Amino acid sequence: MSRMKGLIWFVAGIILALLAGFVAYSTLTRVAETPVQPGDAGPVVTVVVANRNIPARTLLTLEDLMEVGFPADAVPDGQINSVDEAVGKLTLTPLYGGEPVTEQKLVDPNVVGADGRTSVFLNADQVLMAVPAQDLMSRVGVLKPGDRIDLLYSLPFPENRGIGGAEAADQSEQSTFALLQNIAIVGMTGSVQPVQVDTTAPEDVATSTTIRPDALLVTLPPQDALTLKYLIDAGGILDVVLRAPGVERPFETNPVDIDYLINRYSIPTGPGR
Repeated sequence: MSRMKGLIWFVAGIILALLAGFVAYSTLTRVAETPVQPGDAGPVVTVVVANRNIPARTLLTLEDLMEVGFPADAVPDGQINSVDEAVGKLTLTPLYGGEPVTEQKLVDPNVVGADGRTSVFLNADQVLMAVPAQDLMSRVGVLKPGDRIDLLYSLPFPENRGIGGAEAADQSEQSTFALLQNIAIVGMTGSVQPVQVDTTAPEDVATSTTIRPDALLVTLPPQDALTLKYLIDAGGILDVVLRAPGVERPFETNPVDIDYLINRYSIPTGPGR
């Protein structure tokens, strides 16, 4: 009889152990499958990360960056919390997609160092050139470092060059064409000047300001820089147009002269028309 009781207690112990294990397994499974709430991982900090792989000496644009939430204990020193703080700055080292952008990896191209030179980084096959900011786009204060621009140029060209002798060479016809495309503004030189405001406005209204540069700093291959210098020295008219953010493809354009306008708009030029 005692042996039977002992066997019953042994079986009961095994059953209780199995039940306890099942309960523990079920509890752990439910915990693992429960979704983590936003606040469960601790405080989150907004930091700026690279949106793609970015080489060194790249002027950052909005398309290169994005803001994401990072656990506070994983945020690196020198983190940047707003995209606006990084746009227009140059990368000192390569950045990889998703990598936090820190102040140590960037430099402001508009900061003048102790030697009086701006911190502009050049590729080995480029030169830095100052383009006179005399066009309307530059004067209205729209442009800023980091923008990508096209340069349009108008210049009189001799008609029937090489045909008709000296008399024909004295006649010229203006042509306008896209000189250079997709150029990055790496810096601007000039002063901050107040915008003209209505003198009848209340005195407590703050005067807004805008940057009106004397020159745009751009990086170009040496041959393009030489071409641009020739045309500037030739006395033509240079204008800047601003590209949409992220658009870096070449535009297909045709030079525009009087014949182009006549043909495109079917302008009558003959007698009696």
